[in-house]
Amino acid sequence: MNAFARTALFAAAAAALAAPLAAETMGGRKLSATLSGTAEVPGPGDPNGTGSIMARVNPGTGQFCYTLTVTNIDPATMAHIHKGPAGAAGPVVIALTAPASGSSEACVTITRELAMDLIMMPGDYYANVHNAAYPGGAVRGQLGK
Repeated sequence: MNAFARTALFAAAAAALAAPLAAETMGGRKLSATLSGTAEVPGPGDPNGTGSIMARVNPGTGQFCYTLTVTNIDPATMAHIHKGPAGAAGPVVIALTAPASGSSEACVTITRELAMDLIMMPGDYYANVHNAAYPGGAVRGQLGK
């Protein structure tokens, strides 16, 4: 192998190794929640419903990026992040794309202040998913780190 080929191979390997590191350090703070019908307030939620949200919040870019999945519920019609502690309902702070076919993912622009509050106090926020059978919410889960 000549010097040029070795250099190109080394550069490609270094870039491949650095890409996941860059995504981890520059992609924001990870947040997640496990959703269930029994956690819905005020209930009842769907007793068979479950789901999860995996998110990254980045105050520098003002982005809240997420993947939301649900199972064992009728097609979702709405999904949100609300401000409210466990056991209490609260106002919507972020509208999410409803996972009508079982999953959705997107990035939403939010204020730096909201991003910082989500990072510092994720348990003060929850995700919930609504459908026609449970218009108040089919599944819910408090955010955590």
